[in-house]
Amino acid sequence: MSDIDIRDDRAAGRLEAVGDGEVVGHIEYFVLESPARALVPVHTIVEPAHEGKGIAGSLARELYTIAAREGVPVVPLCPYVAKWAARHPEEAPAADPELLAAAKDWLRAHPERF
Repeated sequence: MSDIDIRDDRAAGRLEAVGDGEVVGHIEYFVLESPARALVPVHTIVEPAHEGKGIAGSLARELYTIAAREGVPVVPLCPYVAKWAARHPEEAPAADPELLAAAKDWLRAHPERF
């Protein structure tokens, strides 16, 4: 496989890992607007044929990079991203509990979104 490119499809709420012209993994997320703006990853999926290649970690790292560039926090509801963040505190600051509660409320109010 060639190198993996990561692209942010903000309109679709997907951060995608693309290799050899196909999406091989992605993070589904939404943008929380209140009480503050934040990126909220909900699911991380890597195609079975591409598991174990570091794709999920690359996606998580890129999500935190995008958030830092935009000056917003990441509030991980995705179990994978939450575990990744716990292992990389220097790259992934802990989420504010108020934002975490707001993100969970938003997700409960929009079950059709994911």
